[in-house]
Amino acid sequence: MDTPLFIKVCGLRTEQDVDTAVREGADAIGFVFSDSPRQVDATTARNLARRVPPGVLTVGVFRNQPLDDVRALAAGAGVRAVQLHGNEDRSYYDSLGADGWTLIRGTAVRDRAPHCGELGEEILLLDAAAPGAGVPWDWAGKHFTPPEGKWLLAGGLNPHNVRDAVRATRPWGVDVSSGIESRRGVKDPGLITSFIRAARATD
Repeated sequence: MDTPLFIKVCGLRTEQDVDTAVREGADAIGFVFSDSPRQVDATTARNLARRVPPGVLTVGVFRNQPLDDVRALAAGAGVRAVQLHGNEDRSYYDSLGADGWTLIRGTAVRDRAPHCGELGEEILLLDAAAPGAGVPWDWAGKHFTPPEGKWLLAGGLNPHNVRDAVRATRPWGVDVSSGIESRRGVKDPGLITSFIRAARATD
C-alpha cells in the first residue's frame, strides 16, 4: 500500500487489552459509550486513555445519544475523537466539530458507498448493517466501489480474513472489535496481536 494501513481496535475495556493494542502498533483505540456488551463509563475510559501515547488516537463511540450527553462523556473520558453510528444529522456533526473533536462517521453500505465528508466527518467507517455483531458484509461484492478519502473497513473482520479484505477493497484503514473476542464483549490479547500483525502484513 502507498501509506501504512490505519488500524483501529475498538471496544476495549481493560488495561491489558489497551496495552496489547498499543504495543502491537494500533493507530487508534476505541471506547464504546453506547448500549453494548462493550460499554464503558467515562471514568473507566479516562483511566484507560491515560495509558495511550499521544501518537495513538483515542475514540469515543456513540449511537443516537443526546448531543449534550456525547459532549459530557467525550470530555469526561478525555478522548480526542468522536465516532457516531446513528442517525445524527449534519448540524449534530457541525456542533461536535466546532468543539474540536476529530469526527468519524460509522454507517452501512446500502445502495451505494457513501462519500467521506458528507456530514463533515474526517474519517468514514463502513460497517455491517448490525455494528458489533461480527457479521461481514459483502465487501468483496462486484457492486461495491470503495470510496475515496480516509475510510475504515469494518464488520466481521478477524485475524483470518483481514488480509483478504484489505487486498479486495484497499481501504485507508480497518476497524475490529468482535473479531478479537474470546466471547461477546471480552477481548483476547492473543487475537488482538494476531489481528494487528495480519493487517500489518498487507502494508
